[in-house]
Amino acid sequence: MAVQRRGNVKSPESSAIEKKIKRANAQRQAFTWRSYIPLLLLLTVLTAALTWLYLSLSDEFTETLVSRGEVLTEPRIFLVQCSEDYENHKRFPGCTPTKCGRAVTDSVVTKEEAQILKRLAERGLALGGSDGGASILDLHSGALSMGKKFVNIYRYFSNQISEVFTEEDFKLYRDVRGRIQKVIAETFGLDSSQMYLTKPTFFSRINSTGAKTTHDEYWHPHIDKVTYGSFDYTSLLYLTDYGVDFGGGRFVFMDSNSNRTVEPRAGRVSFFSSGSENLHRVEKVVWGTRYAITVSFTCDPDHGIADPTLP
Repeated sequence: MAVQRRGNVKSPESSAIEKKIKRANAQRQAFTWRSYIPLLLLLTVLTAALTWLYLSLSDEFTETLVSRGEVLTEPRIFLVQCSEDYENHKRFPGCTPTKCGRAVTDSVVTKEEAQILKRLAERGLALGGSDGGASILDLHSGALSMGKKFVNIYRYFSNQISEVFTEEDFKLYRDVRGRIQKVIAETFGLDSSQMYLTKPTFFSRINSTGAKTTHDEYWHPHIDKVTYGSFDYTSLLYLTDYGVDFGGGRFVFMDSNSNRTVEPRAGRVSFFSSGSENLHRVEKVVWGTRYAITVSFTCDPDHGIADPTLP
């Protein structure tokens, strides 16, 4: 007769013990999860509080001087005390800053003129362009961003220049430069005939592409008079709209008690005395493309440059 194998037979006592063990394990797991709930709630509250604090401080210490939606028919002027930077350079009565500040106007250049100048910049920059996010075109010197370097557009593309630029383009450029010089002189009480265009004066195109060389790192705080000793007055003519054509890219004056921003608008001119009273930077562009022209003036005729002419 075959021998029958009998499985393990659990006694009622062992079954009861196993049930108690399982119940105890389940209670410990539930307790472990419950013990984390207060910590998770605390972390959530702290995160929310820090976020609120950051946003509050940012709002408190950042002021929008002029928003994109505003249209200024007269210059909006913000006076500041002149720095001592100008004392380290030869003074020119009637021009060297004694009244310092910053101003913004939308009545010097029309939106249509800004669009024409933008198309001029697009055509010129289409011949080259930086590998990084910032490209320049200087109609005076001919400098054009090309990969990680610069070339002279008039020499490098001599056979194509007449197809890229027209005399009407250059005439408008010169006319706009004259209008910007005039409004700066009127605002700061200067003799405009004592102001001279200086270098660098250039078109800029900025997008969100990462920097490849130091020339692409446009966002660092700086002082124009320190960077370029010849600068006395700096101006920017915006050719595209903040929040429509690009995000980020606002112009930021970095004052001791606050950051004050200018939101670009096509045709808007922002100008200021170039000393350390106007420490500034440009926010990183996070999407789209920002076009502008930097137009710079000096009081020293030895550093003056001529208006560009079509070769």
